Amino acid sequence: MRIKNDRKTQLTNFLTYALVIVAFVILQYMSEGKMLTKSMQGYLIPICVYIVLAVSLNLVVGISGELSLGHAGFMGVGAFTGVIIAGIFRDTIDNEILRLALSMVCGGVLAGVAGFVVGIPVLRLRGDYLAIVTLAFGEILKNIFGNLYVGKDINGIQFAFSSEAIKLAEGGKMILKGPMGAAGIKKIATFPVAFVLILITLFVVLNLINSKEGRAIKAIRDNRIAAESVGINVTAFKLKAFVTSAFLAGMAGALFALNYSSVNASQFNFNTSINILVFVVLGGMGNILGSIISTTVLYLVPELLRELQDYRMIIYAIVLIVVMLVTWSPKVKQMIQVVQVRIKDLFKKKDKKGGSVNG
Repeated sequence: MRIKNDRKTQLTNFLTYALVIVAFVILQYMSEGKMLTKSMQGYLIPICVYIVLAVSLNLVVGISGELSLGHAGFMGVGAFTGVIIAGIFRDTIDNEILRLALSMVCGGVLAGVAGFVVGIPVLRLRGDYLAIVTLAFGEILKNIFGNLYVGKDINGIQFAFSSEAIKLAEGGKMILKGPMGAAGIKKIATFPVAFVLILITLFVVLNLINSKEGRAIKAIRDNRIAAESVGINVTAFKLKAFVTSAFLAGMAGALFALNYSSVNASQFNFNTSINILVFVVLGGMGNILGSIISTTVLYLVPELLRELQDYRMIIYAIVLIVVMLVTWSPKVKQMIQVVQVRIKDLFKKKDKKGGSVNG
């Protein structure tokens, strides 16, 4: 039974990697051949960013079984850290890919540190209490960066929470302007880098899920008391998943920010966290491949309906309701199981025929 489950897991992981790679090859070919519209090309990097965010959040919500509503806060930490790092090294590192990678790593590390600081007290809570506190921390992080001023001149980097506190020398430049956010960002994000980030995220998350730590995290999710009784450190394993999720969200946030000419703190609010959570829930709790598919579809639906203006969000809401009803319907699940059984029976019959012929 264990071997059968391992094979099924390996097959699912292979299909996940294969789907992502094939999609990238097709989209990259179409992009280079100018077969995609400019608007569709503009969607590629944001979709990759939200895929990373959904997969990383699924590690907390689906695998750990904890409801977190502060994921956009970690995304914001990574975004503004990435903007600051890219602005600092803009004149010293000419290679844009290297500067982008450095910004993403720094954004991920700082978001991971924030996740560690937040996770130590928060992960001792459960259920609704955990959701409310993570929501509060997400809003705190958003407001910190919404009131932060960062400037650079010949004397170095200056940080303050008011514009009057920063006195830049002649030729200095403001990187962050408090509520106005960052403007004049040089866009250095690329689709291939976004694709690599998805692969890194899948590698980290899938390996963690299928490791001993992953099985311990699932055991905590299924029965916390039983896990504690066999000596599993509940807080430590939950914190590992939480920090890993925050780190990946920070990297995605840096990539997101460096794909636009301007960003501000209001983009990383409660609504963004809810949108990411919707991607996870509709894709299936703990289903990584489902998160990828649902994120892609649900991100494109409102964007492709922009011509309908006021009606597009109504249609989007209806699509969400229909998908939710269909996904969680017992009859639909039963139909899917019946189809799967019939497909397996067909393959078995073919194998038997092939065996009899060969015999």
